[in-house]
Amino acid sequence: MELTKYRRKEDTVMKWYEIDAAGLTLGRLATRVADILRGKNKADYTPSVDCGDYVIIINAEKIHLSGNKWSDKKYYRYSGYQSGMKEISAENLIAKHPDQLIRKAVKGMLPKNKLANQIYTKLKVYAGTEHPHTAQKPERIEL
Repeated sequence: MELTKYRRKEDTVMKWYEIDAAGLTLGRLATRVADILRGKNKADYTPSVDCGDYVIIINAEKIHLSGNKWSDKKYYRYSGYQSGMKEISAENLIAKHPDQLIRKAVKGMLPKNKLANQIYTKLKVYAGTEHPHTAQKPERIEL
């Protein structure tokens, strides 16, 4: 009888991927990125081990939202004080912080545990086409 192999983080070879977000729908992009970050695209995926890859997203300001979501979609934060509820629409958020729209979508698709914070640090989002990770030789993915 052969035992099931348990994947360890030390045995994992992490790759770097680059995705151009220009014209892509936010939700569809975020689901694919979350799967790559967790390692679900690999044959030896283990839920309790960080076995995912690094993902670089460029052209974050050119992301696409369908319908009236640019004005209707709201992001909320609460300070904990009275009347401390703040809201911002998607179009205002992308005008101020173009990377935050993608970051919030991907973060919401990761598991809610300690491992998610470790996985989330492997996501790199940039508003333009330039990024400082050319030394890692990222592999380009077309979605």
